[in-house]
Parts: sequence; C-alpha cells; structure tokens
Amino acid sequence: MDQDWEDRVAALWDRFDDYAETEEDESRFRADVDALVAELPEGSPHGPFEQACAWDSTGRSDKAVPLYREALALGLADDSPYKARRTKIQLASSLRNTGRAEEGVALLTPELVAPSDDLDDPVRAFLALCLSSLGRDREALALALGALAPHLPCYQRSTANYARLLVEPAEHPEA
Repeated sequence: MDQDWEDRVAALWDRFDDYAETEEDESRFRADVDALVAELPEGSPHGPFEQACAWDSTGRSDKAVPLYREALALGLADDSPYKARRTKIQLASSLRNTGRAEEGVALLTPELVAPSDDLDDPVRAFLALCLSSLGRDREALALALGALAPHLPCYQRSTANYARLLVEPAEHPEA
C-alpha cells in the first residue's frame, strides 16, 4: 500500500467533522472517499474497507455491511491484519445496527483469543453491545467490566473477579 495514499485517506478522515451532518455533505464525503478509492488497483481490499467506513460513519450500516464483507473476502487480513480486525469490529457493529447481532457475536467471539493489540478493548465493547442486543446482558456486562478493570486506578482485581463471577456458574449448591 502506498504511504502517500494512506496519508491522504488519514487526512480526509481527520477532516470528517468538517462535513456537516446534512445528507448532501455526507454524500460529498463519500464521494471524496470514492475518489481516493478510484486510485487503487482493481481488487484492492482497501477500497471497500474505506467505502464501508464512509457509509458506516454517515449512518448507513446497511450499505457498509456488504463492503466490509468484500474487503475481508479480497484478503484484507493478508495485507493488513490490523485493518482486518478493525473491519470485523465495525462489521459486527453494523450487523447489530441492522438487526443481526447474532452474526456480530459469531464474528467477534474468535477475536477474544486473537493476538493482543490495542483493539482488544473495542472488540470487547462491541461484542458486549451485540450480546446485550440479544438479551445476554450478564455476559455483556462481564465483558465490559473485564475490559474496564485494567484501566481503573484501583479495584482492578476486584472488578475483574466480579466480571468473571457474572458468567461463571454458581459455586454454591442450591439449598
């Protein structure tokens, strides 16, 4: 991937808030993304990834889902494992937004045991949202508390233990 292109994409995303939230401005933003994508070689997984992000960020999860899937199918994981992990997080969120939270759970659950990086907490956050959408609130809370625990100034161990106990079977026999 060309660093100049990556820098221009990053600069466009840095200006995202400059695009007002009118439909016309959102269309202009997506057109600017499309113009950058047009510079890529045919079959590049980075194109559908950026387009999916643009649709998602302008409130159109339904348009983003097939593009995220396309980016993964085109081999984004081979080219950029980090972007592929981002794609899975964002795809799970979009699936949840379109009423398919169970697909989001299936997509993110394997990420819990993936090699660790700075996306571990976002994986847990969006998996928790998907679980909550499915009525699995105890599991969702356990994930959220488990992700939060290491960032607390104190009570890390207590919080982590309470998170674990939310989903472990009771250790005390029923009377």
